Amino acid sequence: MAIKHELLEELRQRRLAALAGGGKEKMKKRHAEGRLGARERVELLFDGASFNEFGMHVNHACHMPGFAGKFMPGDGVVTGTGNVDGRPVAVYSQDFTVGGGALGQMHAKKISDIMTIACETGIPVVAINDSGGARIQEAIHSLSGYGQVFFQNVAASGVVPQIAIIAGPCAGGAAYSPALMDFLIQTRTHSSMFICGPEVIKAATGQVAPIEQYGSAEAHASVSGNIHFIAEDDRHAISIAQQLISFLPLNNLQDPPHYIPDEISFDRDEGMNELLPEDAKVGFDVYGVITRLLDQGQWLEVHREFARNIVVGFGRINGMVVGVVANQPAYKAGCLDIDSSDKAARFIRFCNAFNVPLVNLVDVPGFMPGLAQERGGIIRHGAKMLFAYAAATVPKITVIMRKAYGGAYLAMCSKDMGADFIFAWPCAEIAVMGAESATKIIYKKEIDEAENQQTKEAELVKSYREQFATPYQAASRDMITDVIEPAETRTRVAQALRISLTKRVSRPAKKHGLIPL
Repeated sequence: MAIKHELLEELRQRRLAALAGGGKEKMKKRHAEGRLGARERVELLFDGASFNEFGMHVNHACHMPGFAGKFMPGDGVVTGTGNVDGRPVAVYSQDFTVGGGALGQMHAKKISDIMTIACETGIPVVAINDSGGARIQEAIHSLSGYGQVFFQNVAASGVVPQIAIIAGPCAGGAAYSPALMDFLIQTRTHSSMFICGPEVIKAATGQVAPIEQYGSAEAHASVSGNIHFIAEDDRHAISIAQQLISFLPLNNLQDPPHYIPDEISFDRDEGMNELLPEDAKVGFDVYGVITRLLDQGQWLEVHREFARNIVVGFGRINGMVVGVVANQPAYKAGCLDIDSSDKAARFIRFCNAFNVPLVNLVDVPGFMPGLAQERGGIIRHGAKMLFAYAAATVPKITVIMRKAYGGAYLAMCSKDMGADFIFAWPCAEIAVMGAESATKIIYKKEIDEAENQQTKEAELVKSYREQFATPYQAASRDMITDVIEPAETRTRVAQALRISLTKRVSRPAKKHGLIPL
C-alpha cells in the first residue's frame, strides 16, 4: 500500500523549513560578510553528498513567554556524520541564524548524542562553534546542557580525536567545550572566544580591555596559547580540519593512516650536512632540518605562533605519519621555558593517545634561566615534558643535532626517558652543561692560581670540550644508538620508524598517572 501523497508532501515541507535555518535574509547578510552558514560549513567539510543528518526535526523545549508555538529549526545546531577523504567523521555545527545559535536543552542533547555516537563507533568529532552562548530563557536547563556537553568531551578525550572550529562568538561557559578538545582552529575575523566580555572586566576590575587583546585569534594563538591554528576564513578553517584528519587515526585503537612503501629509500641528502653553522653558538632555523627530513608537502605545524622556541606538528617520513617535536635555536636559543614545556607536553600526550610515533630533533642549551621562570613554576611545567615522554609508549626516535645539556637533554627524550632509537650528529654535545660553565666550576682552583687566567681557562675549556662535549662518550656508554652524518638522517629515521611501528609496551594497571598540572 503506497504512502499518501499528503504525508510525503508534509515531510518535504518540513525538510525545507529545517534546511532554511534562520531564513534567506540572515543568510544573505552572512554571505555579504564573507561568512558561511552552518550547513554550508558541513557540506564543505564532507565529501560530496556523504552527510547523513541526525535530528533535523528537533525543535526547542522552552516554555517561556515568546517561545510558545515558535519554530527553531534543529534548535540551532546541525549534527550528523559524513566522510572526509573517504573516512567517517562526526560533526556538529551551530547555526547563528537560528536564535543566535544559543544552547538550550534540545541543542545540548543533539550535541551529546552525536558525541556519544562518535565514541561508540570510533570516529573523530569536528565541532563548529558559532553561538551566542546559553539560552537565558531556558535557565538551568541551559547550564545542565553545557554540563552534559563537557562530560561528553571528557568521555571522548583520548578515545577519538576532537577538533573545534571557532567561527563566531564563543563566550562564557561555551568556551570550555572547545578548551576540552584536542585542537582549536579560530577564524581571524568574525570570531571571538572569552569568559568575560570587556564590560564585565571593566565592572569587576576597572580595566579597559578591548576584546582584540584577549579574545581574538591572534591573542589566543600567540599569547594565551588557547588555540592551535589561525584560519583566514571559514573555508580555510575547514581545510585545516581536513588536513589534521588526514594525519590522524579514527580512534585510539587504530594506527594513523600510514602509506608505507615496499622499500625505504636509502638516498643520502648531502644538503643536510650544510645546514649547521660552524660556530655552535650561532643559532639556525630548525625548519630547514624539518623540511628535508619529511616527505615533500607533508607537514602541518601545530601551535605555530605560541612558544616559538619549540616546534611541534604532524608529517610523514617515507609515508609514515609522525609527530615532530623540535627545539628552535633561532628563537630564545631553543631553551625550554614554561610555555614551550606546556606546548610540547600537550602534543606528546596527544600523539601517545592516538598511536602517532614521535620524532624529536634536539638542540637545547637547557631550561630558561630567570626569576620570572622560577616564580612561574618552571619546575612544575618542565616536569610535564618529562612525564609525557616517560609515559609515552609509542615509537620514540631522537636525533641530537647539537647541544643537549642537563635536564633539558632528558626532557627532550633521552634513552633514559624511553627513546627507542637515538641518533647523534658528530657535532652533538651531550653534557650536564656547556664547556665554559663546567670548566669554571670544575677547574676553579686551577684557573684562580694560573698566572694568565684567561689563557688557562681557554685551554681547559678546549680540553673539556674534546673529552666530554662530544657524542662519543655517550656512545661508549650505550646511551645513543649511533653517531651518523646529517646526510643519513632521513634514511636512518625511516628505518627506525619502519622497525618500531609494531612496538607494543605493557605498563602496570592503574587508573591514570598524575601529571604535574
